[in-house]
Formats: sequence, structure tokens, C-alpha cells
Amino acid sequence: MAYWTHYHSPQTIEETLDVLTRYEGRARMIGGGTDLILDMQQGHHPPVEALVELARIDGLKDITEEDGFLIIGGAVPHTQLVQDARVARYGTCLVESCGVIGGPQVRNVGTLAGNVAHALPAGDGTIGLLALGGDVEIADADGLRWVPMAEMFLGPGRSAIDSTKAFISRLRFPKTGEHEGSAFRRVMRPQGVALPMISMAGRIRLTGETVESVRISIGPAGPTPFLAEKTMAFLAGKKSSDAVFAEAASVASKEASLRTSKHRASSEYRHEMIRVQLPKVLAKAAERARTGKAAPEGVGL
Repeated sequence: MAYWTHYHSPQTIEETLDVLTRYEGRARMIGGGTDLILDMQQGHHPPVEALVELARIDGLKDITEEDGFLIIGGAVPHTQLVQDARVARYGTCLVESCGVIGGPQVRNVGTLAGNVAHALPAGDGTIGLLALGGDVEIADADGLRWVPMAEMFLGPGRSAIDSTKAFISRLRFPKTGEHEGSAFRRVMRPQGVALPMISMAGRIRLTGETVESVRISIGPAGPTPFLAEKTMAFLAGKKSSDAVFAEAASVASKEASLRTSKHRASSEYRHEMIRVQLPKVLAKAAERARTGKAAPEGVGL
């Protein structure tokens, strides 16, 4: 069975949008294609007339720095991102989250942009980027514009981007600075597809031993990637300590909406994993904020 008829590799954003317009909704954008092609093969998405790839568009395979942001091209594969020393230093949780996606073959072709565009509530790269306060640059007929990550998701697998008319050209996050750190953890089944039972990431800024600001993302914890606003408000201004982080994890467990899933785990178990694992995420992020040392952990596992 043919899942697509035509394949296009445009070299500019303008050419890409022209191709999408020409197909009038019958074409789909892909980064590495690791989600869409599998969905078509498994019958979760109908065949399309054309696939349009990002990989040859000038500049979209680059990672750059600008105005305090690290900017990641929409065609940058996970492997390139994970191996970039700047991302490891300034966005450690993103390296840790992208570094556990699939296996080496998937990471060699799959992209962070595709992870975000697929809009799954447990997308690992998505959870990492959301904790960092990331933005997404959308390319469409109106030009280029930056949109906050939190506005990108409408529901499970439902993106705010119509991939027959627009695409993610770049992603960015504000670099962690002095006295800032981030961390990520995932609890997963060791066999099979290794679906995450629960994933979480945190970014912390300390003033002395006080939590000046914090961002915490969790997934799957509802229909979209979840930002733990109540927990973040609870932590702000409190002392960085194991006891406080344990209290914060209890708040997060109550705040998160978790359901029982035959493919993941029971609701009760996943609530417990937040209470057990989130203090470790926050403690590691705080340690990195104190020491300025940020060697990513668990990559490739």
C-alpha cells in the first residue's frame, strides 16, 4: 500500500509554503517522519498525496544563540540536539528528555519540532521544552511568528498548527543563567515500546537558598502537556530543601489530572511516582543552579 504519492524537499520557507498551498490540504509536513509514517502504517492516519520535508531548508538544521535564547531549527534531529554542548549547558533538561526518545535510529532522524507538532501530552522533548519556557516559531502564509509553547496544544494529538498549511520553522528557550538549573526524569516500562508512565521536568532559579522562580512540566497529566502552576506558586519564595520539594511534589500530585491506562499504569501508581520522582527532579535542578555544573544524565537509556 502506498502511503503517499509525491515527496518534496524544498530549500526555502517560501517554496515550502507554496508547495503546501498547491496541494490544498492534501500534503503533510514532516521533520523525520517517525510519528506520521508510523501512524499511517498502523492505520491511525489516512494516506496523503504528498509529504514535504524540512531537512533541506536553509538554516533549519542549525542551533544558534540570539538575545539570550538558544534557537533550534525545525529540522534539527534529536541526536544533534543531544550532542550540542550549548544545549547541555543552558537547557540540560531538554537534552535529558530528547536523549531518551526511541532508540538511536529514531533520534538520528526524529526532530524536536516533530515531537511538539505531534502534540502528545507525554512527548518527552515537549515536556523538557515546556519546563524551560520555550517558544515555537510558526511559518505560514502570514509570515513568521513566535508563539508560547503553552498555546500549541488543543488536545491529545491535536496541535494548534494546521500541518497542511503551516509548520514549525524554529524553537527557542531562554538560556539558564547564573544560579539556574534544570532537570528531567521519566518513569517507563522497560519492555516493548517503553511508553512513559509519567515524565517531569523542572527549571529553578535560586537566590541564595531561596527559590526565586520555578517552572514544572508533567506528562501525561491531562489532555495536553501540563504546566504545574499551583506547584510553581507554592515553591516560589520558599527555601530550597528536600522537605520543601517533598511538599511541592504532594501539591503537584493533587494538581495533576492522571487516569488509569492499560498501556501505562494505574492512576494511583502514577500519582505516587510524582510524589517520589519530582523531589529528585527539583533537587537536581537546584544542585545544578548552585554549582553551575550541568552534565546531562540518563541520555540514551
